Amino acid sequence: MADWLSEQLARRPWWMNALLVFCAFMAFVYVPWDLVVKPVAEDAEVFFGIALHGWAAKLTTPLHWFVYAAGAYGFFRLRRWMHPWAAVYAAQVALGMLVWAVRVRHGDWLGWALGLLTFAPFAALTIALWRSRPLFQPPPAALSQRYPGWALVTGASAGIGAEFARQLARAGFSCVLTARREDRLRGLAEELEKSHGVATRVVAVDLAAPAGPKQLVAAVRDLEIGLLVNNAGFGYSGRFERQDVGRLAEMVDLNCRAPVELTGLLLPGMRERGRGAVILTGSVAGRQPLPLHAVYAATKAFELHFAEALWAELLGTGVDVLVLEPGSTESEFHDVAGEVPHRGEPASKVVQTALDALGQQPSVISGWFNWVRAHVGSRLLPHSFVTLLARTVTARRTPPEMR
Repeated sequence: MADWLSEQLARRPWWMNALLVFCAFMAFVYVPWDLVVKPVAEDAEVFFGIALHGWAAKLTTPLHWFVYAAGAYGFFRLRRWMHPWAAVYAAQVALGMLVWAVRVRHGDWLGWALGLLTFAPFAALTIALWRSRPLFQPPPAALSQRYPGWALVTGASAGIGAEFARQLARAGFSCVLTARREDRLRGLAEELEKSHGVATRVVAVDLAAPAGPKQLVAAVRDLEIGLLVNNAGFGYSGRFERQDVGRLAEMVDLNCRAPVELTGLLLPGMRERGRGAVILTGSVAGRQPLPLHAVYAATKAFELHFAEALWAELLGTGVDVLVLEPGSTESEFHDVAGEVPHRGEPASKVVQTALDALGQQPSVISGWFNWVRAHVGSRLLPHSFVTLLARTVTARRTPPEMR
């Protein structure tokens, strides 16, 4: 924990760390107290140098919370949208301090003196934030430089897996493509070689079979695998007692056992080299129980906990771990799972979200609505209510004979 904290603090200058702590305190301690506990009659806020009191001040508190919460998150993650907005906000605070002091003193010389005295530090902060653009927009190191070697993508014959292969090839990776459908893999391999000039290797294997992961690793023993994408998996929609038990067991094998085995077999080489990355394609379904997708959601909860724990174990080793949590995605998932067709996020956007987050955090949810659904409901509503609410959603996507 101490090493991780030191690493995080070293990413920013001391004054920006102080701003991060201040924003976090305001967002999670002071503003909630101000909103819920502080009497309306005593409430006072200042915007652009204009003092607000009572209900006028109370109604602006949510806006203050949003500003400080965005600041805490933006400074912690060093998000690109923080420039120039952090500097712009600091500038309006500086001007507000000047205007407020002058108005309070009715424009006399003492008001101007106090205003300039309080204006100066915020003006300096504005300049510092403006000049900090490189921190918020660092030149991204190429993935193929961060994780040299080949990329191995499971479930690469369609959907998110095929898109992972395309974007990794575009980033300069030679790719090992694996799934059961060899004809599709060879078509994709030909596309990657022609479009991006990378080498490919096709390994047709059933990873749900007991010997599948070992067969795959044996087929790439001569390659340095720098990036492993554990993407293979499928869903199965319907009431538990109406589902085929054999298929459920196969899903557990493919969604859980296979990524554990593959990661276990390939991770020692990454650790020895001191560089590498492992991505697991999970799902927002793993954030809560999901009626009519009970076993699938449980397998994705397994992947989430496995990946996040592995991320913590490997901090400081040069090996990054990420679990990608998409919601409904444009792919073959709906057909394979036996769901009623419905809209989904483009696979290209989902994969780009994962590659942008790799090396920055242990998990990432693709899509803002999926993030809200995964976090807000589970934190603000009773667990049983959220589970029943989820059932109303999955029921609409499940054929009547399987409900």
